[in-house]
Amino acid sequence: MAHDAPIYDLMMLLTTSAPEEQRAKILDDVKSAIAAGGGTVIRDDQWGTRPLTYHIAHEGEAEYHLLQLTGPPALLESLSHSLRIADTVLRFRVIKVRRGTPAPPSSPPPVVAPVAAPVAATVAASVAPATPDEG
Repeated sequence: MAHDAPIYDLMMLLTTSAPEEQRAKILDDVKSAIAAGGGTVIRDDQWGTRPLTYHIAHEGEAEYHLLQLTGPPALLESLSHSLRIADTVLRFRVIKVRRGTPAPPSSPPPVVAPVAAPVAATVAASVAPATPDEG
């Protein structure tokens, strides 16, 4: 790895409805593609199953993975193409890490619970409706 080689974050959300073996295979395939494409995996964080903010393809949760890697632009294009057509991948994003950006946390970020419906209804009820001007 060259000292000036850019580092990329690859965030993947995998469907939890697929068998564990299928999810493990897509991760192995991605790591193999990175190595075959002249890249290097610097970090591999598995953040586990977490709830989604909104449903994606009728899924309410996903298995989160963060890979940090280096590699040429052709590798990134190839990975993007493969991940776009993989059935087990709900979403993915490749982001170039800017110099000076802190390293990812050593543990997964906390899960933030969505606002429950009764709380939202209470907040909505506490706001008094506007009355038209009498005149």
